[in-house]
Amino acid sequence: MARQSASVLIASFQENYEQLLRFLTRKLNGDSERAADVAQDTFVRLARTPDTDDEIDNPRAYIYRVAGNLAIDQIRSDRRQSAHHDGADGASEISDPEPGPERICLSREQVKLLDQALNQLPENARAALLMFRVEGLSHTEIAEKLGVSNSMVAKYIGRALKHCRDALLAGGEK
Repeated sequence: MARQSASVLIASFQENYEQLLRFLTRKLNGDSERAADVAQDTFVRLARTPDTDDEIDNPRAYIYRVAGNLAIDQIRSDRRQSAHHDGADGASEISDPEPGPERICLSREQVKLLDQALNQLPENARAALLMFRVEGLSHTEIAEKLGVSNSMVAKYIGRALKHCRDALLAGGEK
């Protein structure tokens, strides 16, 4: 798995997403929204995994460990916040839940970068990624539509995600 750590982890994450979400939901006392947030944080953490010569023997176990640790961090953070707010008058601390102008502008820039990155992908890789992420199709369904094997679908998606991740990271360094 040398020099492909993040890609292999991302592919394994995608293959095990539903089970991981159920695991996190149980860990977070049935809160599926927080579980989805922690799953997203896990994805981001995995995407930032540096490519090294170190081999990850069991990517699935590694992903579950990362997700479990992030869930524990979330629980601890929630406890600290509730302890901090228990005695305080919260009326003076109500904030607008809408994102601010800076956040909106940054989000739009990221969407443009992502759109450019998607347009640079080969057709099959782009199609596989969009079918998986947007349409929610399984690897088997995508393989049938594209006329390729399941493993090729995983490779397409892994390469596409790595390309998009690299484009977003490079765009953030400008």
